[in-house]
Amino acid sequence: MDIGQKIKRLRTKNGLTLEELASRSELTKGFLSQVERNLTSPSIATLNDILEALGTTLAAFFKEEQEEKSVFTKEDYFVDERDGCIVNWIVPNAQKNEMEPILLELEAGGESQRLDPHDGEEFGFVLSGRVILVDGDKEITVRKGETFYIKGLNTHYLKNESSVPAKVLWITTPPLF
Repeated sequence: MDIGQKIKRLRTKNGLTLEELASRSELTKGFLSQVERNLTSPSIATLNDILEALGTTLAAFFKEEQEEKSVFTKEDYFVDERDGCIVNWIVPNAQKNEMEPILLELEAGGESQRLDPHDGEEFGFVLSGRVILVDGDKEITVRKGETFYIKGLNTHYLKNESSVPAKVLWITTPPLF
C-alpha cells in the first residue's frame, strides 16, 4: 500500500491544501509533503492524527477495497507444463477461495500429480479423451462427458493410458494444486 499517495488522494478528495491539512492535524506542511511523497513515514499516532483531520480512521484507511474479479480469460490463466501433463490454473489465486478448479491436460501415457488424503472433496468432468481415476486401490475409467466425485480419503490421481490426449476440468475443495 502506498500510504503517502493514499493520504494525498484523501486530502485532495476533501478539497484540502497541504497547509489546511497541516493546520487541522497540527503538523507542518513540510512534514506532510514528505509523507505524501513517501520520503518519511509517520508514527501510528501521527498517522491517526492525519486521518482524523481527513475524517477517517486507521481501520477504514487500511481496509483494502478490491473489486473481486469473477470472469477470467485465457490471458488470466497460469500454465504449468509438467512431465506428462499440463496444469492450467483457470482461476488465478484460487488457493484463497474454498475451491480450486484446474483444467488438466494429460498426454497419452501421462499422469497427474498424486494427491495425498485430505478432508475435502473433488469433482472432475472429462472434456475429451478418457482417464483412469486411481482412488486408493480402485481404478475407474472415466470417459468424455462423464464426471467423477470423490472424497479425499485416499491417495488419488488421474492417468491416461490411451493413445490420445485427455482434458479434465478438476475441482478440489479445499484448494490442493
